Amino acid sequence: MSDRPFWADEEYVARKPLRVPGGIQINSTRGAVARTWWSARFIAVLEELGVGGRLTRGRSYARSGQIVSLDVDAGSAVALVQGTRPAPYKARIGLRVWDKEQWGRAEQALADDAFYAATLLAGGMPTEIVEMLDGLGLSLFPDASGELSMDCNCPDATVPCKHLAAVFYLLAERFDADPFELFALRGRDRETLLSNLRERRGGVAAESDEPAAPPASVPPLSEVLNRFYDAAPSGATPPRPPVTSPDAVLDQVPEIPARVRGSTVTDLLRPAYRQLAADE
Repeated sequence: MSDRPFWADEEYVARKPLRVPGGIQINSTRGAVARTWWSARFIAVLEELGVGGRLTRGRSYARSGQIVSLDVDAGSAVALVQGTRPAPYKARIGLRVWDKEQWGRAEQALADDAFYAATLLAGGMPTEIVEMLDGLGLSLFPDASGELSMDCNCPDATVPCKHLAAVFYLLAERFDADPFELFALRGRDRETLLSNLRERRGGVAAESDEPAAPPASVPPLSEVLNRFYDAAPSGATPPRPPVTSPDAVLDQVPEIPARVRGSTVTDLLRPAYRQLAADE
């Protein structure tokens, strides 16, 4: 068997990929795909691998809707990507899942400062979270030379191929819309993570049927009404508000049970909300 790549054979003729009716495509039509710093950080892993033209072709695949399906679960993202052959290729991106002890440390640190959870719920991700996790010996983002694995059953021997690159770009756009998807790859879906954070903050008791009694150190409201508008004590640090994404309101309304070319209506509306905020 020859070691020459299939595209180096004289009889090989480049062909356009087969169209995919209703294929999943990214919303970005030109320029950079990532709109947030965390998605850009994820794409940077792909760029560090230096695969040249495959990045461009992978971006083209993602924009033209060549991805048939994408399933994201703990530790992996598996997609079917349509190429030039009748059967789509299976592309998989794997990431090491944090174990129970590692997740325990991460969840406790997130619970100790409600700012992190509040920002995530608002559709953002504070840059401080990277330093916080690094301090725990954990990295939210994969290392291109270490814990990241990739494979595709296409004939291209180079990794990542254009099919894997297309999946990277689609994942990056999903991370733009919901940063919790990054944690899902590490082993915690949105609902489980939020439930664990509430429990660590004592939220289980607070959500019971009986209203919680105020702490003994809190004076009755009637005794402090006359001081409500007084200035804060000198040196007091005001609470920091969460960073709110322009499209955060879309996460507060019920999802419309319809899909357009494989994307939800909510995801299709996000770029418009962000553009409106950018134009202000």
